[in-house]
Amino acid sequence: MSLLVTDATLADGRVRDVRVEGERIAAVEESLDPREGDRVLNASGKMLFPGAVDPHVHFREPGFSHKETWASGSRSAAAGGVTVVADQPNTTPPTVSGEAFDGKEALAAESVVDFGISGGVTPEWDPDSLFDRPLFALGEVFLADSTGDMGIEADLFADAAERAAEAGVTVTVHAEDADLFDESARERDAGGTGRAADADVWSQYRAAEAEAAAVERAVEVGTESGADVHIAHTSTPEGVDAATAGGATCEVTPHHLFLSREDATELGTYGRMNPPLRSEERRAAMWERLVDGEIDAVATDHAPHTRAEKDVGLWEAPSGVPGVETMLPLLLERARRGEISYERVRDVTAANAAEIFDLPSKGRIEVGRDADLVLFDPEESREIRGADLHSNCGWTPFEGMRGVFPETTVVRGRVVYENGSFEDADGENVRE
Repeated sequence: MSLLVTDATLADGRVRDVRVEGERIAAVEESLDPREGDRVLNASGKMLFPGAVDPHVHFREPGFSHKETWASGSRSAAAGGVTVVADQPNTTPPTVSGEAFDGKEALAAESVVDFGISGGVTPEWDPDSLFDRPLFALGEVFLADSTGDMGIEADLFADAAERAAEAGVTVTVHAEDADLFDESARERDAGGTGRAADADVWSQYRAAEAEAAAVERAVEVGTESGADVHIAHTSTPEGVDAATAGGATCEVTPHHLFLSREDATELGTYGRMNPPLRSEERRAAMWERLVDGEIDAVATDHAPHTRAEKDVGLWEAPSGVPGVETMLPLLLERARRGEISYERVRDVTAANAAEIFDLPSKGRIEVGRDADLVLFDPEESREIRGADLHSNCGWTPFEGMRGVFPETTVVRGRVVYENGSFEDADGENVRE
């Protein structure tokens, strides 16, 4: 298929025509003439970004398809301008063996965007068969328990890092030190159920200090083993600083950029996630670090649960919130307001993750790269409503905030989403 995008404004302000031949970008020029058979997208007054790379999603299959499926999750991604996702291992069965990897990869054939599959670590893992598969990364490796009960001990983490270093696979770490959790918080009044709960008690329990300590430990193991370490969902400026000091890369989630403990009481269990929401002061500091270039990537930790599962008490509720469809729109809204540059948004949502996870064909609008493209009108801002989104869970913690949503999403030269409608396409494993 040939595709021509005309008069598109790129993130750096240049206006260019972009020609796509097959799956790749064939030309980026000031002016290109249409050819017979071209599908032409007139982008005058609109912006063209590389498709976002989200290295941290939980699409829930196998085991929890009532929460999300590869079909629903990938459509949500496409509608949000995400063209590559990497699924995490805490499914049932967990992705800790070659056999489990193969089973998940078969389910991922339903994806309309490209995907990677990350391997997990438990005492029962089978590293020989797991590293024989095309892993996106090792991890999220849990240094404290989260959804799926995959928290591991220090010795196993060190062994896993050594295996990953030998295989040349990046280790993604969920960094919280459970020894520093405030157990006395469990005695505090956590309110009622669902939105009547007080999620700030969860923030008190999984204390901010637990993050930096775990990051320091993770980067030490990375240095000793020679593994490349990437810190998932950093939620504190101290955690970012520890990652930077230790030579690790790090990501931040939209919920840690746009929500804080001041929102926790209103959100109730819908605001329970790991790591939890932090103080408004820490949230603002994380935004400053993102704008200043000290945070490498934004990743969603898209972790949907049903309303029925969330509408219980704080201590019984599952952790996690959806976010794959709203990440880019939220950031584009802030760029529209002048709070962050479009170039920075491009880098933290696409270019940097592609570099960190060694995806040389992704992340930039350049000749020879995959034609993963997102077209949007930078002035078309609208309210975010859970009922309008495509995740199975049907809700969002960003209800009522504003976002700039894509008009068109292209994956390897094929339009998969346009003006609210999807076109059939098969995502591919980016490691094959």
